[in-house]
Amino acid sequence: MILHALQTDPMRNRHRGSNLGLLLLASQVFQLGIDNIPPVTLATLGLNVYLFLFPAKPLLQTCLSVREAYWYGDWARLLLSPFHHADDMHLYFNMASLLWKGIKLERKLGGAWFAYLLSVFSLLTGLIYLLLETGLTRMTEDSSYSLQCAVGFSGVLFGLKVVNNHYHPGGATYIMGLPIANRYSCWVELVLIHVMNPGTSFVGHLAGILVGLLYTKGPLKRLMKTCAGFVTSNGHHGGQQTYYNSSGYSGYGMPNPPNTHYGQQSFNHRQYGAPYRDPYDTHMPSAPPQHPYTAGLSDEEQYQAAVRASLSDRGDQSRCTYSHSNPTPEEIRWRRLQRFTS
Repeated sequence: MILHALQTDPMRNRHRGSNLGLLLLASQVFQLGIDNIPPVTLATLGLNVYLFLFPAKPLLQTCLSVREAYWYGDWARLLLSPFHHADDMHLYFNMASLLWKGIKLERKLGGAWFAYLLSVFSLLTGLIYLLLETGLTRMTEDSSYSLQCAVGFSGVLFGLKVVNNHYHPGGATYIMGLPIANRYSCWVELVLIHVMNPGTSFVGHLAGILVGLLYTKGPLKRLMKTCAGFVTSNGHHGGQQTYYNSSGYSGYGMPNPPNTHYGQQSFNHRQYGAPYRDPYDTHMPSAPPQHPYTAGLSDEEQYQAAVRASLSDRGDQSRCTYSHSNPTPEEIRWRRLQRFTS
């Protein structure tokens, strides 16, 4: 995953071996199988490829720098710079990394939350990049930091790597043949990429790591949940509610989502352990109400929330069952039967 700092003519490199990266990427996608790539990951990959083939603007008008964004007020670069790439190999390395991280995280967090995560990370990585470059300019009194123009998706990918290591702790990554603990691998890659390829943006990659840490160790995840709660509570007028489920499924108003799967891994609904009920079958009873927010929670936190919700549901059912002051004869017989069978 590489974020280029454009210091020379980028179009000269863009056409060097212009098809090799695209061919390698197409080969990798077909080896995986399009059906095995979750939809948000596939759509993000498609957007990056499309904007490489048909860029929204010339590359020097999409890259992000303090001068262009802050001094000249071209804030659209915050949205454009992550999705444009300097050349086809730059695109290939970033998209190959996206495939690996996206498949794991989208299955873990669910499509809706993963799309939300990508959007926030894309924006925040650019903002922190600008803050870091501004700080370096003032600390060193060297204006060249404000002129460095960065482009590419790898800042976001470094953030996703931190999140992926958080949800899948332990293990090691082999970097140049050496096993590196996953929790340190992003820092090792940060240094090695810059040493081996000085044209990359060290600050852009660092910004991505910091965004990932804000999500896993800082307040970003809570802020995202708060914002999502505000939107879902105020954006639906009498309609069905959107649920975010970190067990790997996110749907819209489906009381018990189906076991949708990509490849060998299924999307299992683990909140209540209830069997799947077709949401379009009006002859089947509706499922119990869901806990509205489980996105990003650990398995233990989900379990505790499910237990609380289950106990609450049982309490509501018992109150409803015995709330009649004048039971019918049939209800009396049913209660007697329950006493003998319990």
